[in-house]
Amino acid sequence: MAPEVKVFALSTCVHCKKAKEYLDECGVKYECVHVDLLTGDDRKQTIEEVRKHNPSVSFPTLVIGDTVVIGYNKDKIDEALKK
Repeated sequence: MAPEVKVFALSTCVHCKKAKEYLDECGVKYECVHVDLLTGDDRKQTIEEVRKHNPSVSFPTLVIGDTVVIGYNKDKIDEALKK
């Protein structure tokens, strides 16, 4: 069974876009949250969620099952998807 995948991204981030394109190429279903497009409490809560996975709050932050991949790294994404 494929792991649940959540992508925390910025709408203007090139690396975020590449990470999402790569997941699309792999046929992976994922939920994407564009943190920069959120406002108010939604934004605060989402940033806190990102901080739990990635204390530096950098993007993209991909949560793949129990694994967190920070940045666009095909090898780490592939590894996390195979678990």
